[in-house]
Amino acid sequence: MYRWCCCAVAFTALGLGGCQMHPLADSSWPEARPLGERLETYHPPTRPMPPDAHDQLDIAEPTGDLTLRQAMALAIARSPKLRAYGWDVRRAEAQMLQAELWPNPEVEAEFEDFGGNKDLSGTQSLQATISLAQTFPLGGDIQRRRELAAYEARLVGWDYEAARLELLTEVTQRYVALLAAQRRVNVAEEALILADQVQATTRKRIDAGAAPPIEAARASVPVATARVALVRAERQHEAARKQLSLMWAAGEPTFGAVSGSLEQLATLPTPEQLVALINQNPDVARWATEISARQAEVRLAKAELVPDITARLGYRRFNESDGHALVAGISLPLPVFDRRQGDILSARLGALSDRQRQRDAELRLETALSDAYARLASAFEEATAIREEALPPATKAFDVTRIAFEKGDVTFIDVLDAERTLIELRTQHLDALAGYHTAVAEIEALIGQSLESLNTPSTGSRTEQHGDE
Repeated sequence: MYRWCCCAVAFTALGLGGCQMHPLADSSWPEARPLGERLETYHPPTRPMPPDAHDQLDIAEPTGDLTLRQAMALAIARSPKLRAYGWDVRRAEAQMLQAELWPNPEVEAEFEDFGGNKDLSGTQSLQATISLAQTFPLGGDIQRRRELAAYEARLVGWDYEAARLELLTEVTQRYVALLAAQRRVNVAEEALILADQVQATTRKRIDAGAAPPIEAARASVPVATARVALVRAERQHEAARKQLSLMWAAGEPTFGAVSGSLEQLATLPTPEQLVALINQNPDVARWATEISARQAEVRLAKAELVPDITARLGYRRFNESDGHALVAGISLPLPVFDRRQGDILSARLGALSDRQRQRDAELRLETALSDAYARLASAFEEATAIREEALPPATKAFDVTRIAFEKGDVTFIDVLDAERTLIELRTQHLDALAGYHTAVAEIEALIGQSLESLNTPSTGSRTEQHGDE
């Protein structure tokens, strides 16, 4: 009988230990928001990996021109930040495994009637008992505990989705910054060409005796200024390339230029269209899961209110008579003082708090959306006005002034002023375009989808750049 009890204990321990070897559930990832949903997203494996294992999607380093879609795909595949959030989801799923495990059995050994006096001296009257005890949850504790763990894992999944959108937004903004940096280099090169042309014309006039020699020194100043501006633009361009490549943890950028056109502006959607989509944002959508988790806490507290029964079965040996016998017993806690009152009330109050926090999240995102929309509309109007109303006459004015300067009809100050006005307008137009596309990226992150998917007519599109096309 003694051997039977030992075998039973060992078998039970091995059986319950085997339950921990199951793979993770892979059920805590929320449905991806439409923004970038077609990109292959990194999900950690359901089993732990060795430290030196390959822990990213296999995407080659880009060469040649880089599109926004390629940049997004690389960042999602290789970003250490997103991989860390992915492993957080796996950790939460591991807690789901833990929540569904039964309580461990207990082995008890008891020795009585020894080491006394008279007949109880020594071990002659020793009674030795070895028993196995197991607690049986009766209120559905395990099911409710796993249900709560599943909701908590989904919350971590929402954190992953929020990090994914944040990553896509940052990639887009850095991509736009690099596009603008490329254009600033072009504008600086054009400014240097114009300054060189004015300087060459000035020299011709001086050689012809139509202008005093002092004009040569005055004409060299814009050239030197333009060269300094070009060097600064080139350095900013290299810094922007480096910042973009760091989004996928690349040591040095291997791509050439980035493709795309900042001049393509889509017709603005209405604010009502955008506000109607705010519930797609993970920071809002997660609150339905938060409230469900609080309700699951109430159900768990009520389940734990039902007493769990503990059963014992053992073997007892009597030294005095050289006999043996089985012993059995049960124990049941009495819910007299602790009836989980505080836990139930706390969970219910938490649900009320979460509903208010949900509304607060909605208001915060609506405020952020309103601010981004205002900047979007302002940048759109400024870029459109400069392109259609300011740049054409400024370009024509410079061309006319330069021709008149070559003929001697206007002074050097006139042509310099026309040149400066044209360059400033081009720079201002570029800043407005960059501001427009940056605001677009912010709004798309807030609503969880691209503005192009709203089916608004447009004067152009960034279709080839978008990660979800």
